[in-house]
Amino acid sequence: MAQGTVQVTHTGTSRWRRRTGEYASLTAALEAAADGDILTVAPGTYRENLVVDRAVTLLGQEGSAGSVRIAPPEGVPLAVRASAQVQGLHIEGQDAAVPAVLVEDGTPELTGLRIVTRSAAGIEVRAGGRPTVRACTVDNPAGVGIAVVDGGGGIFEECEVIAAGQSGVAVRGGGRPRLDRCRVHHAAGAGLSVTGDHSSLEALGCEVYEINGSGVQIASRAAAVLTDCAVHRVTGNGVTLDTDAVLTLADCRVHDVPENAVDLRSRSVLTLTRSEVARFGRNGLSVWDPGTRVDAHQCEIHDGTGDYPAVWVSDGATAVLEGCRVHDVPDALCVLDRGSRADVVDSDLSQVRNIAVSVSGGATAELDDCRISGAGRGAWFRDHGSGGTLANCTIDAAQTGVIVTKGADPLIERTTVTSPTEAGFYVSAGGRGTFQGCRVTGSEGYGFHIIDGCRSTLRKCRTERCARGGFEFAQGGADGEGAVVEECSSDESTQLGSPAPATAPPAPATQTVGLLGGVPSSRSTIPAAPGAAPEPAPEARPADTVLADLDALVGLASVKREVRALTDMIEVGRRRREAGLKAASVRRHLVFTGSPGTGKTTVARLYGEILAALGVLDRGHLVEVSRVDLVGEHIGSTAIRTQEAFDRARGGVLFIDEAYALSPEDSGRDFGREAIDTLVKLMEDHREAVVVIVAGYTAEMERFLSVNPGVASRFSRTITFFDYDPDELLRIVEQQADEHEYRLGPGTGEALLKYFTALPKGPAFGNGRTARQTFEAMVERHAGRVAQLSAPSTEELTLLYPEDLPVLP
Repeated sequence: MAQGTVQVTHTGTSRWRRRTGEYASLTAALEAAADGDILTVAPGTYRENLVVDRAVTLLGQEGSAGSVRIAPPEGVPLAVRASAQVQGLHIEGQDAAVPAVLVEDGTPELTGLRIVTRSAAGIEVRAGGRPTVRACTVDNPAGVGIAVVDGGGGIFEECEVIAAGQSGVAVRGGGRPRLDRCRVHHAAGAGLSVTGDHSSLEALGCEVYEINGSGVQIASRAAAVLTDCAVHRVTGNGVTLDTDAVLTLADCRVHDVPENAVDLRSRSVLTLTRSEVARFGRNGLSVWDPGTRVDAHQCEIHDGTGDYPAVWVSDGATAVLEGCRVHDVPDALCVLDRGSRADVVDSDLSQVRNIAVSVSGGATAELDDCRISGAGRGAWFRDHGSGGTLANCTIDAAQTGVIVTKGADPLIERTTVTSPTEAGFYVSAGGRGTFQGCRVTGSEGYGFHIIDGCRSTLRKCRTERCARGGFEFAQGGADGEGAVVEECSSDESTQLGSPAPATAPPAPATQTVGLLGGVPSSRSTIPAAPGAAPEPAPEARPADTVLADLDALVGLASVKREVRALTDMIEVGRRRREAGLKAASVRRHLVFTGSPGTGKTTVARLYGEILAALGVLDRGHLVEVSRVDLVGEHIGSTAIRTQEAFDRARGGVLFIDEAYALSPEDSGRDFGREAIDTLVKLMEDHREAVVVIVAGYTAEMERFLSVNPGVASRFSRTITFFDYDPDELLRIVEQQADEHEYRLGPGTGEALLKYFTALPKGPAFGNGRTARQTFEAMVERHAGRVAQLSAPSTEELTLLYPEDLPVLP
């Protein structure tokens, strides 16, 4: 055994004279020392169990860090029971039943200790111990790194738990330590574990990582405060709270977690301030059970890597988000079960692949002054008893802004939905809801789509530039009641009153002549009563007349060639059959690809008329649907909706816009596949009854057909609608001007060409729709200019000049 000597400097003999002595063992030196003495330990290995019960200073010899090894064969290598100072020792323990360093009393200072052991704990603080532990490291693969128990406390500064066979830091039995700039990693249990009544932990600037379990675990009425801490790269939850636990996280980061970033249960309470939660495999915040609550302020939750909501609130729990950002996640907020509640204020939910806010099972969500953008669905109130409020919110670039189904009854106030691809507000399957002062602009589908006799209330709502119509109602519930509409308006009509009851013919909405003359009022579609005679087919126009209308369309040269070639094939086949000859089989179903506003719907309507004129279809009418019309909210409802749409199109054309939305890239929980399967079977079983046209962006439709070979095999050809060039856009404006009795003044045509050439051609570019919107903007600017004239001439009332052009975006 290598062992050096211990030099003891006795300081208590007199004020001006110090004496020293040398001892062969630490035990002997400690017995000889008195309070205030300094023990300097020479390099060597000391197989002794040290008990420091006096206020001495115990130093490893300067310049020989790690060379003084305390390594007894059993028992506690170092026990401290006084306000001593211990510095620069290497501690090795071999006894799994006891700690390597035990602090039982006093306020000792432990500095620069390196503890490499296989003990019950690397450092354990008990009872009256209140040590200050600085720059110490613990490597204990057999037990706990640092344990503070039985009312112990203390401060740990810049310490590191290199490895632990159990928890990195364990606090129980009323322990109350503080960690300052510590690192805990490679623990086989929780990184930080705090359990039991009166147990608490304060951590500042700490890092917890590479943990085989939860990063932080607070349970059984314990409490903790973490400030400027990081938790990452763990195998369990980032933070787990259970059974009346209380935790405050301020300026913290929880990231790269395969399970829940933060999981709370059983009446636990979390306060989260200015913190970041990122790259989590399940939920960012998972909140369960009555009495459990999260209050998050100015936090960011983003980049969920699994297929789970960023914030999950269930079983009667409560979550409050104020000034938060949730983005790049599969779903943002899911609130379910009666008694569960989420209050979201002044927060942003963006880039959400599926649903930003989902409310079901009788839960409540209250959103005030929130912004939702880039979501598949903005907010979905799913079933009976589910509700809440959306007030002063905006929803931008979602497929559908707000969905209400199956008896849900939310209050939506002063909420604006912009640029939805399917509908601004959609109510079906017995949903209710009150919509007050809401607005929809730029919808590629309907503004408000209320179906199935849903008893919703719309007050002072407004729609603008909705491609399929501002308001669409399908009435006729079991009690004959439908939506109540009061003081609503659209750019299609000045004001919209309540829709007529199902038993009466639809009354036309009030409208006035606007700048562009009479604009069609919103539609009110009422299904025929069971057994009623089908609507008689309109008299078919001759094929040549319809083809002339096709030729009159601006541009679309390749589309016209394709349609004429297809029409010629069908006509020649008909004549060959009449002559008793075999005719080539022509599949009439088509794929239309191209950007919005290139005339796909118009050509589909003309194609149906052509087929009716040739006797291929009975009526040739067009039924236009999108994903929201086909896909239901629960298993089985999608097949019913798809069958109903197909039946409405019998004898005509079923036009499915943005068909690729039926097969999204991330479709693990999607019912679109059910719509596709139902459609393929109907096309096969009733191949002569309906012509199906699927349409959408070119790249997305190529993906749609490649992943659905059953669908691709049903279509004869793909027709591509190319974007309009500036000359063609000018011709559309000229047609619009002629139709509304305007003329382009000198230089206006050239200015329009320059305008359309410079206009950005991004994803929002609408081709023909953009040309029409440009004309409408010119008319508005013209009106503002001419209204200032006291007695304008006819020429001044009709001529549009370059200054009437809108400003380039």
